[in-house]
Amino acid sequence: MRAHNLALVLQTVANSTNQPSRAAVSAATGLTRATVSALVDDLVSGGLLVEVDPPPRTGAGRPAVGLTLTSTGPAGLGLEINVDYLAACVVDLTGAVRQRFVEHADQRPADPAQALAALGALAARARLAAEADGLIVAGAALAVPGLVAGRGLVRVAPNLGWQDIDAVAELHRVPELADLPVTVDNEANLAALGELRVTGGDPTFLYISGEIGIGAGLVLDGELYRGVRGWSGEIGHVTVYPDGRPCRCGSRGCLEQYAGQEALESGEPLAAAALGIALSAVVNLLDVPVIVLGGAYAPIFERLREGIEAELRQRVLTSGLAPVALRPAALGADAAMRGAADAIIRAVREDPAGWLRRSSQRYV
Repeated sequence: MRAHNLALVLQTVANSTNQPSRAAVSAATGLTRATVSALVDDLVSGGLLVEVDPPPRTGAGRPAVGLTLTSTGPAGLGLEINVDYLAACVVDLTGAVRQRFVEHADQRPADPAQALAALGALAARARLAAEADGLIVAGAALAVPGLVAGRGLVRVAPNLGWQDIDAVAELHRVPELADLPVTVDNEANLAALGELRVTGGDPTFLYISGEIGIGAGLVLDGELYRGVRGWSGEIGHVTVYPDGRPCRCGSRGCLEQYAGQEALESGEPLAAAALGIALSAVVNLLDVPVIVLGGAYAPIFERLREGIEAELRQRVLTSGLAPVALRPAALGADAAMRGAADAIIRAVREDPAGWLRRSSQRYV
């Protein structure tokens, strides 16, 4: 019960549009003032909440002290490995990005151990910088362009040439990360979650991650749909031209051969049309109302928009009744690593009792 109430109080403060007092939290949660006061004391002493000065007095009585999430204390480390770059960022409990590192380099020539060692070195830099900034990194989440099974096993990442790689074990070989909890997920899934948390708008949308490979994250009523085995979203390997170009996956005519980053860089004239064809099929099947273009697509959204919308109008059965909304991602190219860091922060917010236990053990 205490763990539930701690989470309830923390989430109430986190979701408030102002800086609520203890009395306001009590009213919002239905908990007694004494209970809220005791819980708040624990959250403050545990470095999750801070008390802020009350606003200037405007009427009778003493103004109440407000509460807000701390900008020091626990933070999430978001990591991303993609075909042509490595990235790391640190996000604090309020959602602010405190550190950001990106290294552009083709990862295909490197074997998985080398690539993950380089990412681990970047992650170590980010963690040390965060700790110098007064933060405690609560954990790390890694975004990869591939299919991920339980416990961080990357089953296949075709554009990297990976198969059955234990990414967690490789990252834990870096001494500065050896004690850090690490999770692994598909980059489009994490980008979709990052977009959901930052915008707080559409509860149902399809997120398209445009990189050298193309992934998708499907959010339904505020929850990520993963599929039975957690492998949904491989839209880059939807066939758009059945007799088309060979793909790294072994098939032909896959979307990413016409609308992936390399195709865009070479001036592929079919890019927007290919995207529109694939997206039309998804809309006809799943009835999603909003499509968000992220990754490399976000900065060139206006260039792609007309061609995609033309295909949607022509191919989506219900386009005349309810046109699909198309928009660029708010987080742009940083969506996956931001979503990864946010996954760690959300875990702390949802289980502050667990964080308080972990933090107390650090000083035993």
